[in-house]
Amino acid sequence: MQTVDLHCHSNVSDGVLAPEAVAKYAHGSGVDVWALTDHDEVGGIARARAAAHEFGMRFVAGVEISITWANSTVHIVGLQIDEQNQTLAQGLAETRSGRDARGREIAAQLERAGIPGAYEGALKYVGNPDLMSRTHFARFLVECGVANNTPDVFRKYLTEGKPGYVPHRWASLEQAVGWIKAAGGVAVIAHPGRYKISVTAQGVLFDEFKQLGGTAIEVVTGSHTPDQYPQYAELARRYGFLASRGTDFHAPGENRVEFAQLPPLPGNVTPVWHDWF
Repeated sequence: MQTVDLHCHSNVSDGVLAPEAVAKYAHGSGVDVWALTDHDEVGGIARARAAAHEFGMRFVAGVEISITWANSTVHIVGLQIDEQNQTLAQGLAETRSGRDARGREIAAQLERAGIPGAYEGALKYVGNPDLMSRTHFARFLVECGVANNTPDVFRKYLTEGKPGYVPHRWASLEQAVGWIKAAGGVAVIAHPGRYKISVTAQGVLFDEFKQLGGTAIEVVTGSHTPDQYPQYAELARRYGFLASRGTDFHAPGENRVEFAQLPPLPGNVTPVWHDWF
């Protein structure tokens, strides 16, 4: 049985390792089929593809697009994309715009909360200046000693109602799915169990996603708890979605689940990759 991981990040977005290093780490952990899905950016795909082939892994070109849906931020993963597609490239460029201004406002809020120098501190962790994110600020706050680790940061800062939370208006669901489809890709709702929306709202999201041409949801992911795996497998079956799997890797030791620890998909779902190879 092949080990498939279709959700990973490099330092081209908010990961720590270069695309080649992520490929090496994934391969060393037993991954056979691997996707790089950086946030709103495809600049690392060529390097990731070359490294994956060097290590003998099958490679899947991907991206993770931030959207605003019902005043919540949701992430849509695109898999099997053509990263050269101009519709996708233009959409991602529009999505990335505004991140620097948001980062400066996050820093200003943190300074008012007694944590100075956050913008410069976060910038040290940014591999791509266009993609400053909350994760970069979280790593700086761990460095400062105000939190023990990045999950601890998000319990105290950077989320709604906490210091450093600055909402951002991202692309729409229709736009993100449209860009992915224009690039020949498959649209997947990333870690649906992570969003703080009601069961009713989640059903509306799934219905709208399916109507727009969305294909799959992540079922087994490092951003789900083990009890959510069967829950989202059942939801995938109920809505007629294919199922995806991925660690949501950002850095060694920073994830809830490492590559080798993530269980396989339940047997009652159809993998999103079932007809790819």
